[in-house]
Amino acid sequence: MSFNAVLLDLDGTLLDTIPDLAAAANAMRHDLGMSPLDQALLATYVGKGMKVLVQKTLANNPENTSPDEAMVEQGLAIMGKHYLRINGDGTRMYPGVREGLDAFAAAGCKLAIVTNKPTEFTHPLLERFGIASLFSAVVCGDTCAQKKPHPMPMLYACEQLGTQPQQALAIGDSVNDALAARAAGITVLAVPYGYNEGMDVRNLQVDDIVSTIADAARWAARHTTHSTRT
Repeated sequence: MSFNAVLLDLDGTLLDTIPDLAAAANAMRHDLGMSPLDQALLATYVGKGMKVLVQKTLANNPENTSPDEAMVEQGLAIMGKHYLRINGDGTRMYPGVREGLDAFAAAGCKLAIVTNKPTEFTHPLLERFGIASLFSAVVCGDTCAQKKPHPMPMLYACEQLGTQPQQALAIGDSVNDALAARAAGITVLAVPYGYNEGMDVRNLQVDDIVSTIADAARWAARHTTHSTRT
């Protein structure tokens, strides 16, 4: 395998975290005197970090008004409290994830998480699902000055793994992953089962779409960085 590092998104790529995120978002709305939203709608708000999730969740109101910064910060604190309490309870690992991670590791690839999820929620999930030890680096939404779709987290992960972007492979489920990887000069694959803010992954500018992380490992074994770059 010519790739020596794999950078993986978390929510919507390795783990289906929507049940817990939606429950925490609706608990926040309840505490603020707002009615609950459908889980499917809340899923379209996920991808650019928890602050954006809170902003969009609070902006869904009868008056169609945008929350000010103070309300967003209040919402963040409330949602964070609820999410910390239930983090992982309704979350499930997608099929093929463990098989794919093990295949990448067996091929000698260093693995990193690159997520917009805050650190305090990311590490407990990795531990809970028994995959924390597989990752040599974990880059969260509050690790760098910028989040995806900015390339900074991807480039920082490469630095932490001691590799060059041209030797890395990124795997995600959303436009944020695709844009960040492209801007960083990293080959990128998309999985079709995640969130992508409600958009079709077939419209993403990626090198290929793979059905599972296990399929991504098989794809990487068949390709070289030179043949996949455009």
